[in-house]
Amino acid sequence: MTAWLRIIPLALLGFIGPVSAAPGAALDWAALPDPSVQTYDDPFRALTPEQFDDLLFAVRLRGRLQQDVGSAEDRQKWQTLLMETEDALAADQIDVDWLLSQREYVSERRNRANTSGNPGLDGQTVTLMGYAIPAPSDEDGQSVAYLVPKPGMCSHLPPPAPNQMIRLKLRNGWTPAYTHEPVRLTGQLVIDPSDHEMNVVDGLMPMRATFRMDVDLVETLENQEGQSTWTPSLRDRLRAAGSRKTRGAPLHD
Repeated sequence: MTAWLRIIPLALLGFIGPVSAAPGAALDWAALPDPSVQTYDDPFRALTPEQFDDLLFAVRLRGRLQQDVGSAEDRQKWQTLLMETEDALAADQIDVDWLLSQREYVSERRNRANTSGNPGLDGQTVTLMGYAIPAPSDEDGQSVAYLVPKPGMCSHLPPPAPNQMIRLKLRNGWTPAYTHEPVRLTGQLVIDPSDHEMNVVDGLMPMRATFRMDVDLVETLENQEGQSTWTPSLRDRLRAAGSRKTRGAPLHD
């Protein structure tokens, strides 16, 4: 399969300012999270799916018994089920009370691992390949998009962790031709957390991004050998066409 790409220097499309002739260092998505907060104790990871289900069942039963609900017969049944469930977990060396005491700690560490950006990349000019999603323009009219590591994220798939999403500042009128357009971008990467909602496909989607990229160079990738590409649906193309006409304003069905 013949590989080809269309290179669009933003300076040629209206951007006034210096654009580095040499692309920045090629970057892998795995380098974006802060490595110093990725390793931590998470006892919930050691649970099998069955054990995790038993834990959730025990929590629900405890919640029922703490409320003034159900008949005496119902409450006796719930108490028996709770004892049986906790005994089964104890037989697997699982302490329910201790696990529940770890929830806040694990939740906080997971959040840090998913939202903290690698400080070594802050302010660096890099090149990154991903899938671009059109977004509404900023209030000042500047074009905006998002970059995610896999096609389908934020529409057919859940959004990625915030430190696996980049809010793109496009310094001209270029926007992705369709949702999840495969591209390679070069620009300055900055840790600049943002939290927006936008209509991607079928409704509002939270777009939480740890990074911002001020894009200097756009390379659209089409049928590149070895590169997994996203085939846009007719609905994607119509939505993208309408987005370009309205400078990125979301369309409603």
